[in-house]
Amino acid sequence: MKNKRLLAGPYLLWAVSFVVIPLLMIFYYGMTTETGSFTWDNIARTAMPENLKALGIALLLAFVSTVICLLLAYPLAMILSRKNVNQSSFIVLIFILPMWMNFLLRTYSWMSILENNGLLNQLFQAVGLLDLLGVEYIPMIGTSGAVVLGMVYNYLPFMILPIYSVILKLDGSLLEAARDLGADSQRVFRRVILPLSLPGVLSGAIISWVTCINELSTSIMLYTGKTATMTIASYTNIVRNSVGTAASLASILTVTSGILLIVVFKASKGKVSIV
Repeated sequence: MKNKRLLAGPYLLWAVSFVVIPLLMIFYYGMTTETGSFTWDNIARTAMPENLKALGIALLLAFVSTVICLLLAYPLAMILSRKNVNQSSFIVLIFILPMWMNFLLRTYSWMSILENNGLLNQLFQAVGLLDLLGVEYIPMIGTSGAVVLGMVYNYLPFMILPIYSVILKLDGSLLEAARDLGADSQRVFRRVILPLSLPGVLSGAIISWVTCINELSTSIMLYTGKTATMTIASYTNIVRNSVGTAASLASILTVTSGILLIVVFKASKGKVSIV
């Protein structure tokens, strides 16, 4: 037992150094002035209408992206679970392969695809869609839809893998027993597969949610809305050397994400599985 505790030492050191201490520093800067004295002014600024709207946009974009990832990932995970090992491994590799490329380069590629004279608008022009609509181009870059598309593209594998892992481990005898008892395919899915795969669904949703709601580069590169997201607002305040306001915005986002995660864990009764 003591040896096992010693093995956990490096992980605890890493968690404290790179998770706990940075979070405490964010909360500290969010509640102090430049001289280090305590203040509520930074927290009060987060209640300004533009900041509350930024929080709402961040929550909405993260929610929509997570839902789309789930709708795309679950059927694919079901298909992968029915393939043989070589086929499923190859398909999973296809989805993971883009992640080997630099994140910014992948986002830049979407900029070239979605911009006003990008590949999509050139395609629409070639097939005569733009002439049919009577427009020079279809605006896609700089919209909330572009941000959702970028998030789904970047974080879809994080939803696929947990769901696929859980479905792959389902006991086949349970499915056979359900069919022997007269259940059709739809009832087997609703009463057996879906409930047993919920840990993977919740795990993938948590990973996708946390990464999407804290996404910065995709929001900056693909979104030019009049109202910034929470991460853009924090970044803007840092650029303006308003560290206290930026830290308070980050604190609010962290607390909001933490509360939602706690609610999910309570609702799932701790049945969240990564593998």
